[in-house]
Amino acid sequence: MDHPKAVLFDAYGTLFDVYSVGLLAEQLFPGQGQALGLLWRDKQIEYTRLVTTSNGGQHYRPFWELTRAGLRYACKKLALELTPEREQQLMNQYRQLSAFPENRAVLKALKDQGVVTGILSNGDPAMLAASVKSAGLEGLLDHLLSVDSVRKYKTDPAAYALGVQATGLPAGQIAFVSSNSWDALAATWYGYRTLWVNRYQLPFEELGTQPERSGTSLRDVLGFF
Repeated sequence: MDHPKAVLFDAYGTLFDVYSVGLLAEQLFPGQGQALGLLWRDKQIEYTRLVTTSNGGQHYRPFWELTRAGLRYACKKLALELTPEREQQLMNQYRQLSAFPENRAVLKALKDQGVVTGILSNGDPAMLAASVKSAGLEGLLDHLLSVDSVRKYKTDPAAYALGVQATGLPAGQIAFVSSNSWDALAATWYGYRTLWVNRYQLPFEELGTQPERSGTSLRDVLGFF
């Protein structure tokens, strides 16, 4: 197959380490940082699905608000005292998530080859802009695509369609890269050529479809070329 003409990346978990907030959480809640990070992320994604699939999407709220709601739920479930100060510290950390170390080199290699690059994310525009700036990736991405423009979170097809609309390319000429297996699966169903970045040695979803490629770091996207 010909190599893709564009590469779109998921943001949270793929370019930015969502579990890096666990380091701050551990300082604020000793012995509970990892548990909080995991539950917070799970609830955040659960809320995106809930507001997308309920009542025709009329309960949509921006990703920042769902992130805050997920944090509050997780702290209540773990019986952690989330003071306003602690909440603000943790939410601010979400704007400055650690970037995976290979990001910049991979994005630069793609740009050097003339490949269109972008982010296609659940994150709202302000969150994405802050994370890209914090990670020093400005100038390496042609598109910052947020589902906020369609008010439907992944895995709704309208979210994935943003990549086709922005690049003007058919889905089959776009590579979509995600470390979230559910995201890689839905993008494959949509028609993208997909790379699942399996950073944590997990099994893929058991629904009869596999991504085109699997790897362990962002560098594996260069295998398309």
